Amino acid sequence: MRRKNLEFEPLSTTALILEDRPPNLPAKSEEESQRHRQEYSEMVAGAKRREMKEAQKKKRQMKERYRQEENIANSMVIWNTEILPNWESMRNTRRVRDLWWQGVPPSIRGKVWSLAIGNELNITPELYTIFLSRAKEKWKSFSETSSVNENEECGVSLADRESSLDLIKLDISRTFPSLYIFQKGGPYHDLLHSVLGAYTCYRPDVGYVQGMSFIAAVLILNLEEADAFIAFANLLNKPCQMAFFRVDHDLMLKYFAAFEVFFEENLPKLFQHFQNNSLTPDFYLIDWIFTLYSKSLPLDVACRVWDVFCRDGEEALFRTGLGILRLYQDVLLQMDFIHSAQFLSRLPENTPAHALFSCIANTQMISNNRRWNQVRNTYIYIFISGNESGNDVIDAAATTVLGSDDVSETLKRCQSSLSTLTRTSAGQLWLSPDVLNVLFEVSPNEPVSC
Repeated sequence: MRRKNLEFEPLSTTALILEDRPPNLPAKSEEESQRHRQEYSEMVAGAKRREMKEAQKKKRQMKERYRQEENIANSMVIWNTEILPNWESMRNTRRVRDLWWQGVPPSIRGKVWSLAIGNELNITPELYTIFLSRAKEKWKSFSETSSVNENEECGVSLADRESSLDLIKLDISRTFPSLYIFQKGGPYHDLLHSVLGAYTCYRPDVGYVQGMSFIAAVLILNLEEADAFIAFANLLNKPCQMAFFRVDHDLMLKYFAAFEVFFEENLPKLFQHFQNNSLTPDFYLIDWIFTLYSKSLPLDVACRVWDVFCRDGEEALFRTGLGILRLYQDVLLQMDFIHSAQFLSRLPENTPAHALFSCIANTQMISNNRRWNQVRNTYIYIFISGNESGNDVIDAAATTVLGSDDVSETLKRCQSSLSTLTRTSAGQLWLSPDVLNVLFEVSPNEPVSC
């Protein structure tokens, strides 16, 4: 039926498409009208398909959510009634490890982490109170004195300066900013400030290092204050964390060299691409290790990484790194040095947990029948003296050891950490005992100086 009153605008796309033209304009032909009706029908059908697809997606998500909640509920019963009461005898059983891999129920996650991390330092809640009091006294004295520069003139150590209220405050404000719970005025701000301050007094040799706030924050979300401090101090006392937070250059290089062994074996194509672009592990691993992935990954995914870390130790951290590289391999292969480094420093916020852990599970951590710890512990290095830089130094030193001028192939077989090591003022060449035994004919326990 033709509309008589055209003094108003049509109220829908239906009217726009099906409305006849005003009398002062040429009328639609039957062919044009038919085409418009067909276009409208296609639009409606497309909208219905999108709605149906979205409804099916929501249905699948709800089904998956119910399944996860049911699994968590069933898992929590097993953890509470069977595993936790018999922790020492059951923690390393196949059944518990499989259950652990699936993710610890959030309600008992803190308890499991505490048991797994342990308390080798024998810290008590009372000891935490003592060091917290010292921290508060120090903050008070800092607020009463003048600037940091004046403190330096008075001989205040670097660790003391790094334990200052201002530095910790600055880092706290950047800790999980999207949650708005650790920033000033948030419910966990003072708590995080207390744990970090107490630690700087407990370990003045380490002091406060950027990145610690993320680790402490994750623990605070899962543990009571004193328990969070105990877990925090013991976690940072692990060899890997201590090497990175104390910036033990030699040990860090050892970790990088071992990481690249497994990188090359698991992802040879990406490994070579990184080599071609001079993208070495220190550009992305340091931040990941410093924060235990809690800054780089979504919080729920990071907590699952922590679950596996508490189960498997430091190996899980480097295996997770390889899992991330595997997950985003296709993307990274299309990027140059700058874009790759930027991407790895700011991973996508929607990193899928299922896909990531599938990639982690498919990452093999055995090289020549040796596991992570064996590979890491067997690396030794050649210290190369001299003022030259780059490959010239390494070539000259390797020639001295090998007694041959043709060392290029030998160097290629020595892990790609060369590119990292040669940036130091005095080059260091890390070699595995296998390489040394076969190529250099020296004992794996014997350091070589050139």
